[in-house]
Amino acid sequence: MTPAPLRIAVAGAGYIGQAHIAAIQQAPGLRLSAIVDPSEAGQAIASQHGVAHFHDLGVLLADARPDAIVLATPNPLHVPQAIQCAAAGVAILLEKPVAVTAADGAKLLAGLGAHGSRVLVGHHRTHSGIMQAAKTCVDSGVLGRLVCVTGRATFYKPAEYFAAAPWRSQAGAGPILLNMIHEVHNFRMLCGEVRAVQAVVSHATRGYVVEDSAAITFEFESGALGTFMLSDCAASPSSWEQTSQENKAYVSYPAQDCYEVTGTNGSLSVPTMRLHRYATDAARSWWLPFETEQWPLDVVDPIQAQMQHFEAVIRGDALPAVTVEDGLRNLEVTEAIVQAASSGQRVTLRSYAPKL
Repeated sequence: MTPAPLRIAVAGAGYIGQAHIAAIQQAPGLRLSAIVDPSEAGQAIASQHGVAHFHDLGVLLADARPDAIVLATPNPLHVPQAIQCAAAGVAILLEKPVAVTAADGAKLLAGLGAHGSRVLVGHHRTHSGIMQAAKTCVDSGVLGRLVCVTGRATFYKPAEYFAAAPWRSQAGAGPILLNMIHEVHNFRMLCGEVRAVQAVVSHATRGYVVEDSAAITFEFESGALGTFMLSDCAASPSSWEQTSQENKAYVSYPAQDCYEVTGTNGSLSVPTMRLHRYATDAARSWWLPFETEQWPLDVVDPIQAQMQHFEAVIRGDALPAVTVEDGLRNLEVTEAIVQAASSGQRVTLRSYAPKL
């Protein structure tokens, strides 16, 4: 028999919350049951979809407890709300970052206890067909021993982006804290755990309190090295959003890449998936030609794929692909980058090796 659809509530009816609502409605095994959002816009969205509206999460859990909930609320609410939902026995899709700080993330991990196995962290790029194919390529050994990875997220945020929300130019914002956590997760997927980071930042273009550009280096536990160029004032099409073609809100440049993963036998450009490798391990030299091919991939909507995986987590058919521990590690690495940029010193991370 086909199991009954699971009832899913969404807390937070902003941009990402609405993306989750759309994904729920496309999943045959799920049914949107309620919207939790104190705003009039949230009430209007609930009315639009013909579901119950709640101003308060506690009232939802007491009066109409769903099978699971998507927490797409402001970052400071993630820890208390996730603990509250877990205590009520509700499975959770928790948007990243898991907390505002790594210290708060550790409190979340402790507060969840045994409930942590039913919390999926919303690093949706994990479910990208591009990232899955890239990870498969790296794990296959076709590149040889991993040597280095280079990455870029260089794009231009217009003046109205900052005018609409002045806090974006103040301490606590900036591209490292707002954008880099996505790249950290992708680098960890491809290269494993980060041992240490270094970083330098610049405020020269905009002159804001927060950085507008950063150059970051990574040392991985494997011995591989990484570099990343990050800027929100660089007129370039070399970011994940502009190259992956996954988010239709952005103009796409399908011939561009934002990562290159290189090993002793070859390199993979992402997201074009162009693979350059030597024919044999015995014949490797910069005087010799590479064989060039296209690594295969399945194009999927990562938000939709993530929701399908969440259904399996709720039903007990799968463990979360991105755990709270993974989300916490991404936050720790991002904070270490901020610390390295501030201090001018190499920052070593605590030993930690979950499997992504």
